[in-house]
Amino acid sequence: MTRPCPIVFDLDGTLIDSAPDIHACVNAVLREHGLPLLTLDRVRSFVGGGVEVLWTRIMAACAIDPVQRPALIAAFMTRYHDATALTRLYPGALEALGVLADAGHPLGLCTNKPMAPTRVVLEHFGLSRLLPVVVGGDSLPQRKPDPAPLRLALAQLGATGDRPRALYVGDSEFDAHCAAAVPLPFLIYSQGYRMTPIADLPHQAVFDRFDQLPGLIAETVVA
Repeated sequence: MTRPCPIVFDLDGTLIDSAPDIHACVNAVLREHGLPLLTLDRVRSFVGGGVEVLWTRIMAACAIDPVQRPALIAAFMTRYHDATALTRLYPGALEALGVLADAGHPLGLCTNKPMAPTRVVLEHFGLSRLLPVVVGGDSLPQRKPDPAPLRLALAQLGATGDRPRALYVGDSEFDAHCAAAVPLPFLIYSQGYRMTPIADLPHQAVFDRFDQLPGLIAETVVA
């Protein structure tokens, strides 16, 4: 059994499928402003880099005048702040977190989602008690794939130094490149929002179901 070590998780596309709520909020804003609507798959492909990246991609896709950007983002955040009705935990995610916590692993979260909606969704799904350390997309000036937010989460969990003894679990290009920049072993969840083939992303291991994760972590060699 691997000696307990800090484990940091991504949120959207890793622990939760929030794309339906994000899609609903996006289309409500687009509809309100008389702009073309987007499909769920299209919006899902834009998720992962935070709200600013999301709207940069939406505006490019819809050829929206940049002058509308502040109003669109403000209208989106009003809806997004407490949007949980369509969001779902990935099967087995809560149970896997419980197993890892019981095994003594300090757990944390590093997400590009702003802190306010992050806190709301963690409380909604009962995840706050399992993830005492949370770094959001507005906790620092930098966002993933910059390693600074992940390094902050690791430091709060007691993992410091140039090569901290810890793991990062995520689903996307942002997560993979963030972990590689730390550097840190990265476990990738294959069912999330990734657009790049797994083989083209730096990773230590891949899992398809959360009931595989505790065993995979136990087998993972952490320097």
